[in-house]
Amino acid sequence: MASSLPILDLDLASGDKPDLEEARVKLSLLRETLRSRLPDGILVAFSGGVDSAFLLWVAHDLAVREQEGRVLALTTTSATTPEGDREDAKSFTDPLGVSHIWRESQELFHPEYARNDRERCYHCKVELFRIAGEVALEEGLKWLLYGYNASDRGDDRPGHRAATEAGALSPLSDVGLSKGEIRILMREMGLSLSEKPASPCLSSRIQTGIRISPERLRDVEEMERILREAGISILRVRICEAENDEYFLRVEVDPEEMENVLACREELIQAGLSRGYRWVTLDLGGYRTGGGVS
Repeated sequence: MASSLPILDLDLASGDKPDLEEARVKLSLLRETLRSRLPDGILVAFSGGVDSAFLLWVAHDLAVREQEGRVLALTTTSATTPEGDREDAKSFTDPLGVSHIWRESQELFHPEYARNDRERCYHCKVELFRIAGEVALEEGLKWLLYGYNASDRGDDRPGHRAATEAGALSPLSDVGLSKGEIRILMREMGLSLSEKPASPCLSSRIQTGIRISPERLRDVEEMERILREAGISILRVRICEAENDEYFLRVEVDPEEMENVLACREELIQAGLSRGYRWVTLDLGGYRTGGGVS
């Protein structure tokens, strides 16, 4: 079933203006790339996001059509995983009938990850691909794929370094598919999640250098829950450091939704103060990727 969410232009802000015909050509190249991998078995690291969902769908659809090979999805979860991503992952794979393996990851127990420096994503992906390697071995699958794509190439992505070290392949990037092209292809196929906003892990909401803990992750998720229940769709609640070991919460939403934030102002303030934060602030600059927490 296609998503009922409004069509978003989040992926177009950076100049990504996808052309459907060009995207279809790249999809054909992707299918050819995956076809050669099918006989040896494919494991897709599936986060519940748009890119890995599309990659999983193409691989699974090809295996069904070709009646050859095996395709499995692997989703790892921890306290850093937004609850909505767990639900989205399950709701996407269940109708497909794809085999879906769930594993609990332990990145929070690694001091290198919890200290939350600029290599945090590297240590997270090291844990992901460690688990993926174990699952691939258990299931007899040769190829490990994940959703890195052409739009990601210009970003600083320590996690991609971990993927490369683990031997994971990124076929979306290899054929030049961008985030915008992936979305228009998903819309054309009527796939759910096509309009899902970017949903990085909860740790990305915590300013670099502030130690990550299960308690802080729960704080973020609870504050974001309040905003979603107020009808806000594009949002982040970020933990920032003030001074003297004091912390505050910064709310980012689309400027058009700021009035909705003010409507639940008292609930947000009470929830933030009860969790020990000095302030709950609204960023008048609105939502932006990264949000300046690094």
